[in-house]
Amino acid sequence: MATIEQLGYSAFFIALTCIFASVARKLNERLSKDGLVKELFFEAIAAAELCGCCFELIIVADNFGVATYAVFLFALTIWWGRCWGSATACPYTYMEQIVEGEVSLKEAALKIWAQLMGGCAIFRYVQLYWWLELAETHQGRAFEDCKADLQVNLYLGAFIEGFATLCCRLASKVISEKDAKFGAFIDSFIGTSLVVAAFNLSGGYFNPVLATALKWGCAGNSALEHIIVYWIGSCVGAILSVPLFKTATFRDLFLTAKSKSD
Repeated sequence: MATIEQLGYSAFFIALTCIFASVARKLNERLSKDGLVKELFFEAIAAAELCGCCFELIIVADNFGVATYAVFLFALTIWWGRCWGSATACPYTYMEQIVEGEVSLKEAALKIWAQLMGGCAIFRYVQLYWWLELAETHQGRAFEDCKADLQVNLYLGAFIEGFATLCCRLASKVISEKDAKFGAFIDSFIGTSLVVAAFNLSGGYFNPVLATALKWGCAGNSALEHIIVYWIGSCVGAILSVPLFKTATFRDLFLTAKSKSD
């Protein structure tokens, strides 16, 4: 049976990962010249931090339950929102910007590539910690075969990832435009709640880079199925949020108070 002490090892690893990422960001800020290369490094660092922490959150969920997982995720989401700056560690934010005409296809592709490199490369660091087996919860995890999280029909899984991503993005846009006092906490609560709701259905990733870093090649899904659910599903949901957010009906429903004050 998992103990508080073993949970402490997971908390320590997550905190250590965040510290390493913070140091890496400071080094990048000092040593890199302003420009695209510097932004690429920030994206890679953010993706590495995200995926490194979420690898350990799998351990937390498996041994301490989804509720404990949700508490960690809620706190981490707030932390990342405060520390990442303009980095997103998520591909569809740049796809949205392409639709809006705010970024070129080349720049978006390079940033998504940087995210993938950071997210996928971090596993060796995670694997080393698991290999030490400091906690019983890490025993055998470093080299075990992983299993896909999709527990529903392929297309239902894609719909779940897409619809939840759509809800997340719309909520973030509304909170940003309203400039809510506790916006970061509200945004984190909504995102965490949706992840928990989808956890036993599709895994609740809502981020193609995160899903690929954690579950690409795992038993239970082919590469095409993974792409359909976690890339096409999520990205379509995010892109749909752009025109939907601008519709009069949506703005009347969720931004009425701001419109009256104007």
